[in-house]
Amino acid sequence: MKYGLMFTSLLLAGCERAPTFDVVGSVFPAWLFCLAMSILLTVLARWLFQHLRVAVAPQILIYPSLTAAFAFALWLIFFR
Repeated sequence: MKYGLMFTSLLLAGCERAPTFDVVGSVFPAWLFCLAMSILLTVLARWLFQHLRVAVAPQILIYPSLTAAFAFALWLIFFR
């Protein structure tokens, strides 16, 4: 009985309104905004790395990781 109440409270903990944006009548989720902004920030970082002549060895790992880090940071800054 004690565990049933605990599991029920865990399931109901996520029942909040999802963060969304209304853009010209269409509703976009907030994570999509964070992803789009993080891609733009990653392109800017790549340009900065090339401009400063910083050698980025495993590009296939660095840029997706940088995109994810920017997306998580934007989510925490704007929606936490």
